[in-house]
Amino acid sequence: MKETIHNCSRIQFITHYTEKYSYLDSARIALEGGCQWIQLRIKDTSVEEIRSIALKVKELCAEYDAIFIVDDHVELVREIKADGVHLGKTDMPVEEARQILNEDFLIGGTANTFEDIQKLYHAGADYIGCGPFRYTTTKKKLSPLLGLEGYKKITQKMREEGIDMPMVAIGGITAEDIPAIMQAGISGIALSGSILRADNPVEEMKRILALMNLK
Repeated sequence: MKETIHNCSRIQFITHYTEKYSYLDSARIALEGGCQWIQLRIKDTSVEEIRSIALKVKELCAEYDAIFIVDDHVELVREIKADGVHLGKTDMPVEEARQILNEDFLIGGTANTFEDIQKLYHAGADYIGCGPFRYTTTKKKLSPLLGLEGYKKITQKMREEGIDMPMVAIGGITAEDIPAIMQAGISGIALSGSILRADNPVEEMKRILALMNLK
């Protein structure tokens, strides 16, 4: 599976609950639009409830042959055999998660600075979610905004230090931002709200995949 991470991770969809869509609905929309990477992100909810939703999303991802990542819950990932876990800056350290999950599982980490990336790289993370690009309502506690200049500085330092790993931009990104972000040296992008706010979310996902030359 890790051989395919570079391609599949270029567009990641992070589930979100809205007045219109459930977490499961949002995952289905992204998959119907052609997305091959779903991260189930549910905060302030019991593990039992997350497990119930996760099993349904896992089944959907299997149907569409997509990678299924669960945010934060390492033990749950092992239990339901998801493809991997994404760890925020205040979640379990990557080294500890790797002791629980063997090398067959993907482990991603959140970064806001080059120092964060160095730490995750040496800890053995498989990919990085770097941001936020701009303000987003899907996260309660935001790190400093990076913008294009922030990404350019980080990717330059990565090249200088020989750090080669997939890194996706995250945080309030829209289709119009994609060309400039990719020119900054980023591997891919993570999306949520911009898809679900569209008049036709499935078609919006297809449009973004086309912009990334993935359709």
